[in-house]
Amino acid sequence: MSVESALQALRFEPQFMRNVARWAHVPARAARFAPFPPSLDRRLVEALAARGVRQLYTHQADAVAAGLAGENVAVVTPAASGKTLCYNLPVLHRLLADDAGRALYLYPTKALAQDQLAGLRSLIDLLDPVRSDDFSRPSRPRATKIATTNTGLTCATYDGDTPSAQRGKVRDAARIVLSNPDMLHAGILPQHPRWAAFFANLSAVVIDEMHVYRGVFGSHVANVLRRLRRICRFYGSDPRFYLASATIANPQELAERLVEAPVTVIGPERDGAAQAAKEILFYNPPLLDPSLGIRRSASLEAADLAAHFVRHDVQAIIFGRVRLTTELILTYLRQTLEMNQAPNSGNIQHPTSDIQHSVRGYRSGYLPAERRAIEAGLRDGAVRAVVATSALELGIDIGQMGAALLAGYPGTIASARQQMGRAGRRDETSAALFIATAEPLDQYLIAHPDYLLGRTPEHARLNPDNAVILGGHLACAAAELPFEAGEPFDGSNRPSAGDVTAGLLADLVEAGQLYRAGDRFFWAGQGAPAPTISLRSGSADRVVIQAPDAAGKPQVLGEIERTAAPLFVYEGAIYLHEGTSYLVERLDWEAGAASVRPVEADFYTRPMMGEGVEVLAVRETTDENEHSSFIIQKSSFLRSWGDLRVVRKVTGYRIVRRGSNELLGFGQIDLPEHAFETEGCWVELSEGLIEQLKAAGLWLSAPNDYGPNWPKQRDAARARDGYRCQGCGAAELGDRQHDVHHRIPLRAFVADPARRGGRPAERAWEAANVLENLVTLCSACHHQAEASVRIRSGLGGLAALLVGVAPIFLMCDPGDLGMVVEPQAPASGRPTITIFEQTPGGVGYAEQLYRSLPQVLAAALDLVAGCPCQHGCPSCVGPVLEHDNMLDAKALARAILERITPGVALPTAATVL
Repeated sequence: MSVESALQALRFEPQFMRNVARWAHVPARAARFAPFPPSLDRRLVEALAARGVRQLYTHQADAVAAGLAGENVAVVTPAASGKTLCYNLPVLHRLLADDAGRALYLYPTKALAQDQLAGLRSLIDLLDPVRSDDFSRPSRPRATKIATTNTGLTCATYDGDTPSAQRGKVRDAARIVLSNPDMLHAGILPQHPRWAAFFANLSAVVIDEMHVYRGVFGSHVANVLRRLRRICRFYGSDPRFYLASATIANPQELAERLVEAPVTVIGPERDGAAQAAKEILFYNPPLLDPSLGIRRSASLEAADLAAHFVRHDVQAIIFGRVRLTTELILTYLRQTLEMNQAPNSGNIQHPTSDIQHSVRGYRSGYLPAERRAIEAGLRDGAVRAVVATSALELGIDIGQMGAALLAGYPGTIASARQQMGRAGRRDETSAALFIATAEPLDQYLIAHPDYLLGRTPEHARLNPDNAVILGGHLACAAAELPFEAGEPFDGSNRPSAGDVTAGLLADLVEAGQLYRAGDRFFWAGQGAPAPTISLRSGSADRVVIQAPDAAGKPQVLGEIERTAAPLFVYEGAIYLHEGTSYLVERLDWEAGAASVRPVEADFYTRPMMGEGVEVLAVRETTDENEHSSFIIQKSSFLRSWGDLRVVRKVTGYRIVRRGSNELLGFGQIDLPEHAFETEGCWVELSEGLIEQLKAAGLWLSAPNDYGPNWPKQRDAARARDGYRCQGCGAAELGDRQHDVHHRIPLRAFVADPARRGGRPAERAWEAANVLENLVTLCSACHHQAEASVRIRSGLGGLAALLVGVAPIFLMCDPGDLGMVVEPQAPASGRPTITIFEQTPGGVGYAEQLYRSLPQVLAAALDLVAGCPCQHGCPSCVGPVLEHDNMLDAKALARAILERITPGVALPTAATVL
C-alpha cells in the first residue's frame, strides 16, 4: 500500500472529510540546474561527480559563487533543498586553498551537529581518504573521530558529549569543528588561549538553522558572535559567515543583525531543488460543544490518523508541541494500533509484541544511544512511526517519511513548514496533516491556511543591545580579554552604541564585577562568568530548586529565573519536574532558593496575579484618525510603542484537580511586588469610538456608586458569610475587612431592564445589591474575580484576540507576551490595551507589533467573525464563565474591531511550500 491509498481511504470517509478545512495539492516541480562556478576547486567538482552530482541547483550555484567571491551568504530556501552543500563547498574550497585554514560550524543542537558530521565526512572521504584516527568512546563511535585525507581536511564535533580526554586532540587536529552556540559561549571562547591556533586561522563560520536565533536566544547568540569576532580580531583573523535558514519574512535583517556585516541573501525565488507532489490537509477536530467551542483533543485525533497511515504501511512522523503531548500521543497511538488490528481487513499487521519497537517516541531526555537507535530504525524502516517534539524538526537524517502529522501549531510558520517538510524527500507523493487544537492561533490558521501555504508574514526579531543581555556578555568579553575604554563591541559603528557600552561597563565596575585600571576594564570575579549565563534566559538572576536525596541532604533539582519564581515555586505550589510532582515547602526570596519534596498529588496549582503598567517613554505613536490608510474610519484609536515599567504581584493560587480541572480551593501568597522594565505596544480607544459603541448599546460605563443601601448590604453579606472569604476560607484579620463582590456586576442590571424588574436604570442598584448577588472575598480572591470580569468584557476579549494572533507576525510564543487591560488608563483616561514583552528590556517584539498592528487587527477580526461559538470560547475571546450574561463579550470585541480595522489583504497561496 502507499500514501495515495491511505489518502484515498480518507477521502471516502465522510466523518473525516466533514472536518477537513482545506485539502491542498502541491504539484511536483522539476529541478532547475546551473553549472559549477568555474573557480570552484576541481577536486570538489570531481568528488561530487563520483557521487553522481554533475551540476548544482540554481540556488546552490548562486550561493557557492557568492561564497567564493568572499561575501557573507545566507541561503533561505525550504526544507530538503540542499542548503548544506551551499556552505560546505565554499568552506572546503577555502580550506583546500589554505593548508592552515580552519572552520567553525554552529548548529542549534548537538544531535544536528552529529548528524551533519556524517554528511561532511562522506564528502571529505571522496577527496582520497588515507587514514582514520578514532579517538572516541565505544558508546559514541562517531563523536570525536577525526578522519584525515591527503588534502589535510579533518573534522570533528566539540560539544558537551565530547570526552574530556579527547577535547585536546579535537582542538589541535580538527580543521573543521562542529559545535553549538552554548559550547562556543561557555566552553570555547573563555578558553581561547588553548584555541589560539584555531582562531588565528579561522576563515569560515557556518550558522545553520538561522531562523531559530530570534528573541532572547537570538539576542544572546548575536552577542556570542560579537565576542567571537573580537577574539578573531585579537588573533588576526577575519572569517566569512555562511548562514542557512528556513523561509522567513526578514532574512536579510536577521542575518545582518546576527553577524553585523553585509550579507548576500539567496532567497526562495532562486530555489532550484526538485519537489515531489505533496498533499497538505488542514484538519479541525469535531466540535463536541458548538456553543462553548469545545473540540475533540488534537492529540487523540493525531493518534487515530497516524494509526491509519501505519495500517496502510506508510511511515509517519507525528509532532507534538511539548514532551507531555508526545508521550500522550505515543500512548494513544500504541493503544489504537493494538485495539484496531483486524485480521481480515487486508491491512499490514503489526503484532502487539512488535508495536513497542515499531512505534517510538523521540524527545530531549532520551539517552543519546537511544536516540541514535531510533534514527537508525527510521532510516532502515524498522520504526514505522515516531512521535517527536521539535527535536526531529531540524534536518537530522531520518530517512524518507511518507506522512508528517502536526498535532497543533508548533509556534512559528517556519517550524510548521520544517515539520511538514520531513515527509516527501523522495520522488513519491507525500502527505502533511495540520491538526488544529482549540487555541486561537490554530483556529486562525485553519480558517486561513494560506499563511502556511503562501509567503510567510513572520519577522524574526532580536535585540542584542538589550541592557540585561548585553551587560552579561560585556562581562564575559572582559574576562576573555581586557576591555579597552572606547573599544567598539558591535559592528554598527553607531555613536550611541559606544555610549551604551561605556555606560554598562561603568555599571559593571560599580557592581564589583569589573575593575578599571587606566583605560582598561578587567574581570574581577572568580572563574569565568560565561557558565553562569544561560543563552535561553533574559536574566542571570536565578532561583535554585533543591530537593532532598535519600539521605535527606538537599540536592539541586533545577533552577528558574527569579522573575518566574513567583509563578512556579511559591510556597504551596506543585512543581513538576520530569513527570514527578514536588511540593514547594519554602521559598527563600533573599537567598534565591526554593525547597521542595516529592509528593503524590492528583492536583496542580495555578498562580493568581495582578499586573499594572507605567509608560516610561514613547518611542513612536500614530493617530489612526489622521493616518492615510485609515481615512475611511470616522473614529479610531491611537497606537504607540515604547518603554514600560511592569509591576507584578502574585496574590494567591488556585488548587485544581488533574483531568477534570475541578477547582479544589485557594491559597494565599505573601511575596514582594516585582517590577521590571521592558518594551510594549499599546492601543488607546478614542472618545469618538466609545461614543459610537455607546450609541449602539455595546458599551456600558462603570457605575459611579453602588447606591445608598450599599454599606448596609455590604455589612450584611459579611456577617452572613461569617466574615470569611468564600473563595479560600481566610478570616478577616485586624482592621482589614474583606471585600464584597457582585456575582452579576451592577452594570449588567443597568443594561438589562428585565434584571432590574422594571425599575429605572438609575435605581438598578436595588436589584443588584440583594444578598443573593453578593459574596464575601479576600483581596486576592476579589482581584481574581474582577480580573475574570475584565477578561470576559469586550475590551479584555479584544486583548485576548490580539495576543492570540500576534505570534503569527512576531515569530514568538504567546507566553512571550503579557497584557494589561485598563478601562481608564491613568495617563490618558481612555480604555487602553497594553501588550508587553515578558523579557526585561525587550527583544524587538513590541516594535514589530506596532508596525504589524493593521495586519494583526485584520487577523483578529477574521478569527472572531469566523468562530462558530455563541458568546466567546477559548478559540477567540476566551471562555464565557458561569453567570456571565451581562454583555456579549464576543459581540463587543467584534464591534470594536470592525470600527478600527483597515482593509488589509490577507496572504494568498501564490507562493507554495
